[in-house]
Amino acid sequence: MPNDQRIPEPDASGGPARTLRADARRNRTRILEAAEAVFAAKGPSASTEEIAQKAGVGIGTVFRHFPTKESLLKAIMHAVAVRLTEETRALAAEGDPATAFFAFFTRTVEQAAEKKTVVDLLAQAGIPVTVAKPVLALREAVEVLVGKAQQAGAVRPDVRVPEVMALLIGVCQASLHTRWEPDLRARTLAIVFAGLRPAAAAG
Repeated sequence: MPNDQRIPEPDASGGPARTLRADARRNRTRILEAAEAVFAAKGPSASTEEIAQKAGVGIGTVFRHFPTKESLLKAIMHAVAVRLTEETRALAAEGDPATAFFAFFTRTVEQAAEKKTVVDLLAQAGIPVTVAKPVLALREAVEVLVGKAQQAGAVRPDVRVPEVMALLIGVCQASLHTRWEPDLRARTLAIVFAGLRPAAAAG
């Protein structure tokens, strides 16, 4: 029967997969989507009751999947990192090497400006979270984007991934905390991109 189908599901920290029924997996997905929206709107003090209500499930269902707020935040962080990695890989595989990296950078900053990031929520709550596997995968995907952009002559050959990640995090946090208007965000990105491009292209 369809509702008895069991699907492997990674745990919140990216560890060994555990098996969930299809209906339980759907509930888990709804809870994560609802929690991300509620935390973005209300911060880490948002209640489990609010998350359950938005997800359309009972509070007991939330606690069965995520016994603590920390486990829920870990799962959201994991899901966000996986989603970003998938988008980055798609850009690297299908996008124009000369523009895909800049499109990724711009999209990530725009998303950070639209809602509070989970990283920021975790920092506010003082909860240390390790999602090594998805973060490593994201870094590797960004490295591919940067490498292709460099091969296309769109990014300086001396630019390395650590600098790119530092710039990305810094710009995202600044955009989030100071509530940049779209025009300021565009002008700031233009300055950042000019520094990443070869001198001839930037000129």
